Amino acid sequence: MLLRETVRHRARSAALVLLLTCATAAAGLAMPAVLGRALDLLLAGRRADASPWLALCGGLTAVSVLLGALDGLVTGTANARTTAWIRERVLHHVLAAGPALGPLAGPAAGPRETIAPGDLVARLTGNAAQAGTVPTALASALAAVLTPVGGLVALVLTDWWTALAVMAGMPLLALLLRVFVRATGESGARYLRAQGEIAGLLSEAVRGIRTITAAGTQQRDAARILAPLPELRREGRLMWRILGGSTARAAALLPLLQLIVLAVAGLRLANGALSVGGMLAAWRYGVLATGTGVLVGQLSGLVRGRTAAGRLAEILKTPVMAYGEQELPDGKGELELKGVSLRGLHGIDLTVPGGTVTAVVGRSGSGKSALAAVAGRLADPGEGSVLIDGVPLPSLSRSALRREVGHAFARPALLGPTVGDTIAFGTYDPGAKRVREAARAACADDFVLRLPHGYDTPCKGVPLSGGEAQRLGLARAFAHPGRLLVLDDATSSLDSATELKVSHALWHGSVARTRLIIAHRASTAARADLVVWLEEGRVRAMAPHAELWRRPEYRAVFDA
Repeated sequence: MLLRETVRHRARSAALVLLLTCATAAAGLAMPAVLGRALDLLLAGRRADASPWLALCGGLTAVSVLLGALDGLVTGTANARTTAWIRERVLHHVLAAGPALGPLAGPAAGPRETIAPGDLVARLTGNAAQAGTVPTALASALAAVLTPVGGLVALVLTDWWTALAVMAGMPLLALLLRVFVRATGESGARYLRAQGEIAGLLSEAVRGIRTITAAGTQQRDAARILAPLPELRREGRLMWRILGGSTARAAALLPLLQLIVLAVAGLRLANGALSVGGMLAAWRYGVLATGTGVLVGQLSGLVRGRTAAGRLAEILKTPVMAYGEQELPDGKGELELKGVSLRGLHGIDLTVPGGTVTAVVGRSGSGKSALAAVAGRLADPGEGSVLIDGVPLPSLSRSALRREVGHAFARPALLGPTVGDTIAFGTYDPGAKRVREAARAACADDFVLRLPHGYDTPCKGVPLSGGEAQRLGLARAFAHPGRLLVLDDATSSLDSATELKVSHALWHGSVARTRLIIAHRASTAARADLVVWLEEGRVRAMAPHAELWRRPEYRAVFDA
């Protein structure tokens, strides 16, 4: 699908490349006949008659050089623009798919492998550049066929006996090309897969570099990252062996065919059936008819591009989250989960009253993060439905959903050129005043003002602790108040005093009407209006903290 879209998108550029390369091939095909005619006239002593033919030879040479330069310019420009289009197309899909690329994709998405971030980057950079050459490579390959076919036709017109000698070796050439294309495609796919695996492992190691350093496992992790390297080396060498073997077989076959052509043309010359110029033209057309080197190169590039496009197409198979067109009616932000199942959740039935603060507690692996994801539609459940104020989340428009449902995370991504832009990041710009108010509510204003340029400090390179990054993430959520705010372990790096101040904003500020908090501390659960107690992906109980605290099993959740 992506391959066809790419070719259609650059059809005009590919057509221009095809026109230029065909014109170059036509000039090359005309050259032997023109040169042979000029040679015959010169040998006959008719220099005056030979002059126009010699001039035509010079003109054809100049035209070939000019067309080659234009072909290079058009090809390079088209490849760059096609690569940019592919990257934009795939990147938009990645952003539209969102967390569906991650491990929380529901069963509805079907079985599939999660693409590691490093592998994803490798596909968007290197693979996209290779796939971007497909339209022009296809045009060039089609034009490259013109040279041997045209050479054979011209040879038939020049001397059909010599053409028969060439046609006798054509089946071997066709078999050589077929074996080359098939073997190169299979090996290239394995090579790119190993390359992507190394990129994924390297990206994982970079994210966990502190853990690796603290554990002192640099050598072990280096070996783990480079574990696919033998396969990469093996497939790389195999591709070179395939290319080398094909080249060697062609190097043995083509000169033999060309010698046969020369011998037959010589016999025809001796019999008077060919002139010296005709013999020269026949030999040159024989060389052109058997010259598959350019075609092999074009086919090799086309196969690599097709393989790379296949890896990009795997990304496009990830389902994109669809949105409706509805807006939310007036309401307090009541959240309902009806028979919701996802990885880690099993048939959850739950109603969170609007305008309340609800804490979700449970042991590790009980499904808290999965519940947070479906509540704010970062993932769709495999079964069941999620509603806010009576409206199913998939029925809402993208702007309505993201405007009314906010999130704060344990490890927030600080997106935006400056610290102020990071807090304002969202579906709308809340304004400088609201940004400052949100920062104060999240206890971030003091340390932001101590930065070199305050709220205008560039985010890149700012040394922030885990707690400071979490406070900026909370400020971003507070700056965009809506019906529902979901906090997925968003205060885990805050000290107790700071968490108490932030909790005051959560409970008494205008950060959202309904707040759903993934809680690990008993103090957080105690301040909530209600507590949802999860156990093995199911709701064990839902009640105020004080009521649940009487149960030893509930207290054991926090002891754990």
